[in-house]
Order: sequence, then C-alpha cells, then structure tokens
Amino acid sequence: PIFLDLKYHDIPNTVAGAVRAATGTCQPFMLNVHASGGRAMMEAARDAAASAAHAAGTAKPLVIAVTVLTSLDDGDLTAVGQQGPAVEQVVRLARLTQDCGLDGIVCSAREIAAVRAACGRDFKLVVPGIRPAWSETGDQKRIMTPADAIRAGADYLVIGRPITGAPDPAGAVARIAAEIADL
Repeated sequence: PIFLDLKYHDIPNTVAGAVRAATGTCQPFMLNVHASGGRAMMEAARDAAASAAHAAGTAKPLVIAVTVLTSLDDGDLTAVGQQGPAVEQVVRLARLTQDCGLDGIVCSAREIAAVRAACGRDFKLVVPGIRPAWSETGDQKRIMTPADAIRAGADYLVIGRPITGAPDPAGAVARIAAEIADL
C-alpha cells in the first residue's frame, strides 16, 4: 500500500486537483494535506479523494492532515507566529481536521494522549519522528522510540532515516520489528 506523503498545502481547488490526480493515478492507501491549509482546503481534499476513488472503482484513501512538523518545537512555533505550546496547536488542528471529516492526523508521539482525549480512539494517528534508541535524532525534535509510540497509541509509525540511512536497511527493519514484536 502507498502512503502518499506529499503534504498538500495550497488553495482548495489546487489541492482538490492534486488529490484527484493522485487518487486516480496511484491509488494510495493514505495521503496527507496540511491542516493549516484550513477548513475549505481539507474538505476539498476529502471530497476529491472520495469522488476520484469512486470514479476509479477503488477504495477511498485515508485522508489525514499534518498538524505540527516533528522538526518543530515550542520555540519554532513562536518564531513563525503560531500559538504554542505544540501540544495545544496539535489538538486545535486535530479537532478542526476531525470536524472537516478527515480520517486522522499526523502528530508526534508526544501528543497522542492529548489527541486521543480530544478526538477519540477511531481517529487515526500517523506518527513520524520515530527514532529507535540506537539511531541518530537528526533534525527531529519531538521524538519517541517505536515501542514507546505504539504503547502510547499510535496507529501508524513513520520511520524514515533510521532505515534508509542505515548501512543495512533490512537489518534496521529487523531490529525495529524485534523491538516491537512483544508489545
């Protein structure tokens, strides 16, 4: 299954066109937009995904919204004029996303409990910033290990550089799988 992680963020018409094209072309399992694009943009994305999937005779992809990038912390939010702390901004955007009828959000593992309290268990949480204890943190600021993120309630983990940057990517996957196998 394809997770189309393109983080669409533009005017509603442009995002709807991009979602229609992607849904019809590569039939992703899941795709994302930025919640900060606002209500009209998120609703346009939701509707475009549903209509394109229907026209193609395929399942509608999950449409999720990025809240606060995991490379940002409270100081970064203040610098760009967003209200912090990060957990409050994530919950605010999660509620808006849910109200727009999207399937879930992208958030760091640190916000899982607050989002679950605000949006419930059925709202999907896609969690990047996953860093095994043995990996570099890189540019990520709000991180958690794979096992801890699953324990916290993540539905999907996004694990990039600890795998793609490893000398042995298959070995890194096996190591991560072993860490979470007993959960």
